[in-house]
Formats: sequence, C-alpha cells, structure tokens
Amino acid sequence: MHRSSLPIVLLIFISLFLTACSRQSIYETAIEWERSRAGLTEDRIQIGELDIAYLRNQKITNGTPVVLLHGFGANKDNWIRFAGELTDDFNVYAIDLPGHGDSSKELDLGYRFEDQVQHVSRIIAALDIDQPHMMGNSMGGAITALYAATFPGQVRSAVLFDPAGIFEYDSELVELVTEGDNPLIPKKPGDFDRLLDFALEKRPFAPWPILDVMEEKAIANREVNEVIFAAIRDSGYEPGFRNDIERIEAPVLVVWGKKDRVINYRNSDIFVERIPHARKVLLDGVGHAPMIEVPEESARLFRQFIQSSN
Repeated sequence: MHRSSLPIVLLIFISLFLTACSRQSIYETAIEWERSRAGLTEDRIQIGELDIAYLRNQKITNGTPVVLLHGFGANKDNWIRFAGELTDDFNVYAIDLPGHGDSSKELDLGYRFEDQVQHVSRIIAALDIDQPHMMGNSMGGAITALYAATFPGQVRSAVLFDPAGIFEYDSELVELVTEGDNPLIPKKPGDFDRLLDFALEKRPFAPWPILDVMEEKAIANREVNEVIFAAIRDSGYEPGFRNDIERIEAPVLVVWGKKDRVINYRNSDIFVERIPHARKVLLDGVGHAPMIEVPEESARLFRQFIQSSN
C-alpha cells in the first residue's frame, strides 16, 4: 500500500519551528501521524482489572480481522508500517499486551506464556473478534502459537515472526544474559540505542526526539520488564511448549530473519517439525523483527500464505 505524505523528518521540524513543543508532544505528534498514515487509530478497553490499549482500523472494512501481538519490551506501534499494508483489506487490531505499552502493568499479573494466552483470549472476546488471522513477533509469536494450540477453532491462520518458545539453538542473547548482561532491558541512557542495534539488522530511521522518549519509556518500564523476561524465559525452556504446539490445526507460517541475534533462526526447524503442515521462510539480511525491518515484504508473505492456504 502506498500512502503519499510529508516525510516524518519534515513533519517534526515543522512542529519544532511552529510550536514550543516538548519532546513528548513531538513524539505523540509523530506517532499519531504514523498511525493515521497507516489507516489506524488508538482505542482502549477495560477488561476486569486490565486496561488495554490497542490500535484498530480508522475505517472498518469487509475483510477478516487480523490480530497482531508484539514482542517482549515492545508495543503495538511496532506494527504500524506493517499494518499499513493491510488496513485497506483487513480489520487490524494491534494490541498492547499487559505489562507493555499503554496497557496495565501489574507486577503480579502472571506473564508466563500460558498466562498471556488467557489474557489475549479475554481481550479478543471483549473486542468481539471472530476467527482472526493472528501474527506475533518473538514473545508474541510464542503466545500466538500457544493460543492457536489452546483454541484451535478460533484461529484462521497464524504467522510467527522470529518466535520465542523454543531455544534449542543458543543465540548471542543467551550468551549475554548468562554473563548478567541483558541488552533487551534498558537501564540507563544509551541502552535503548544498543537494544535497537542488537535486535534489528535493518534499523529504520527515527529522529532524536522520538528515540529519546522511547528510551525514557523503556527505562521507566525496567521493573515490569524484568518480571516479564524471567517469566517467559522460564516457560520457554519447558518441554510442554513443544508438545502443545503439535495441537495447532490452523495453517502456520514461520518467518525468521537469518541475522537474528535474539533467538537463533535455526530454531525455526523445530517449530516446523512440531507444528503440523507449517511452512518456513528465512530472510537474508534481516534481524529479529521482520515486520519492522521489511514491512512490505512481510505483508506480501502473509498475503501469499493465506492465498495459498485457501
């Protein structure tokens, strides 16, 4: 999908010169512009004790719903440019999972994969989403796979972008975490820039006001991020996950960047072996988040996949 508009850099400079904007307001203006350009708008829903933020289509279409689940430490806006390739034909829902983005961040909520599957189930039911295509990246990929296994009749198809859940082959991240250094949890200025360089091989441009605010948010979320990381690390090393995903009935596409330093791309083989009739695509020169690094190609792979699955 091509959407003509002013470059984001020009938009930010206009904001800087015409108003006495704070970095936060510049960030909000830029993000809102990106969302609108992709055909998305932000919304919220209260589900029991959970306050959930999400993005949805500005204009509802006749297409099927697509649910997007981000990775650890990320948020719904990771999907903006990818979603912009879909909103003309699908009804997109990019959810801030509990503990992330603008959603509730209780420390004792429960963040193991099986816990998060139940959280997502409540969110999808509250939003009245029926038989969506589901996609997830990293932690969100593991949740998507386990959701499809837990509720086999409720998922139309599943796309897993560099999913967590299986760590048969070690990665650079495993080595660093073993040494007490986790680049996925920013703790001080400069750490967020390091995170982006570590996770992304094709890093999209973002001006300094945007990155500064994103870093501030990431550092502020350190405590809940540490709780979530421990929960998903422990549940990811249990053999039950591998057995569970064998129950998936929906068509599954596994997409993995071969330059992934967070989770070794060779783990894709285990997913494909365990999930009935799963397919695999490996992307050269791409890191841990294909939907950010190559959004157009990622969307094309999804479209081709569902067309061939019909």
